[in-house]
Amino acid sequence: MTKDTSNINVDQTVVQFAPLVKRLAYYIMASLPPSVEVDDVIQSGMLGLLDAARRFKDTFGAQFETYAVQRIRGAMLDGLRQSDWLPRSLRKSLRQVETMISKLEQRHGRPPTESELAIALGVSLQEYQLLLQEGRGYQLVSSEDLKGQGDEGFIESYYSDTRPDPLQLLIDQDKRRTLVAAIDELPDREKQVMGLYYEQDLNLREIGEVLGVSESRVCQLHTQAIARLRSRLRST
Repeated sequence: MTKDTSNINVDQTVVQFAPLVKRLAYYIMASLPPSVEVDDVIQSGMLGLLDAARRFKDTFGAQFETYAVQRIRGAMLDGLRQSDWLPRSLRKSLRQVETMISKLEQRHGRPPTESELAIALGVSLQEYQLLLQEGRGYQLVSSEDLKGQGDEGFIESYYSDTRPDPLQLLIDQDKRRTLVAAIDELPDREKQVMGLYYEQDLNLREIGEVLGVSESRVCQLHTQAIARLRSRLRST
């Protein structure tokens, strides 16, 4: 059993930061289909908060909330991934989109358009966009995944009870650098969506208001951006 070396009162901290868990849960829910229960996301987040409260030491040189947000989000995303709530057929279709993105990028030397992807997949543009919308939340990316070396996203790696193997840490850092570079190469509209969502913490409805498009269109752009990023990471 791991000895509790925390310098904070765990029970009081969990009560104090429970509203943070709820706020983060509703933020994540904005990019998930209605079939996902918010209570399940909150429950996973509370486990992340409890873990953060038990592990945190003020000698980290970081505020507890900064550290806790990463643990909470990580627990929520892990819970969602493990639940495998997306139909297998839809998951397969979205993987096909990723594969086609990679093929067309190699062929044309640039990111393919939605129309090009639809034609290559043998569906209409409307059917392709519907697929993107149905794939809402297919792959979840936390804001920590978008940060480069030396940013707060590495607090969890450096200060967890079990420190990662140095080689594995270098691999993880390289993946993040690749991800940041891939985001920079996204089409402008998709890059803007990613920035507003992950950096400005706007929800899909708010992003739609900024861009002058519907919430469903923002959802499509977000899903396609994630597919492009996964395609790029799989090819490296």
